[in-house]
Amino acid sequence: QVQLVESGGGLVQPGGSLRLSCAASRSIFSFYAMGWHRQAPGKERELVARIFNGGSTNYADSVKGRFIISRDGAKNTVYLQMNSLKPEDTAVYYCHLTYYGGDNTWGQGTQVTVSS
Repeated sequence: QVQLVESGGGLVQPGGSLRLSCAASRSIFSFYAMGWHRQAPGKERELVARIFNGGSTNYADSVKGRFIISRDGAKNTVYLQMNSLKPEDTAVYYCHLTYYGGDNTWGQGTQVTVSS
């Protein structure tokens, strides 16, 4: 089982930036996709951004133009750069990977709070 370790969450003011990191225990190029979901209190978990093995990406409409997903193969790490943060971005952010067989593995989650 691949292990995912997230870091980078915290408290930030509206308009600020944070970068989340997700380190995998083996090569990220062996997976179909990796990405980030988030879950706010009382809401369902939703996809935020995803990067596929070939490098293509997709984003939730609510974060397009503000968030950027990227990866570093040498470090087996996927990043989520979050800019122009809004209070509605407050949530627990979960890293995930999708295997070619369709199964998923999830990280433990990291809290992001956007508040003045």
